[in-house]
Amino acid sequence: MSEKSKKKYTRYSAEFKRDAVRLVESEGLSVAQVARDLGVNVNSLHNWVRKHREENAPSDLTESERGELARLRRENRVLKEEREILKKAAAFFAKESK
Repeated sequence: MSEKSKKKYTRYSAEFKRDAVRLVESEGLSVAQVARDLGVNVNSLHNWVRKHREENAPSDLTESERGELARLRRENRVLKEEREILKKAAAFFAKESK
């Protein structure tokens, strides 16, 4: 891997992450806007906000229920992606058969 192709990862402090999440949560700004303003990757900020919401959400779930919920959410995401791929494939083949 050459020097130019190496990715540089920025480590953000916990305080920086907390402040960025606060801008989204308290100030009502969009994740995209805050990410742009702070020069942070949008996906990183989405992850910080999601983690904050998960950690601070009132929950009556047990640890095993939380694990199952996380597993089901992952499975749901995969199934949605597969469905989208199948829709595109069906459209492609329908177009090819004309």
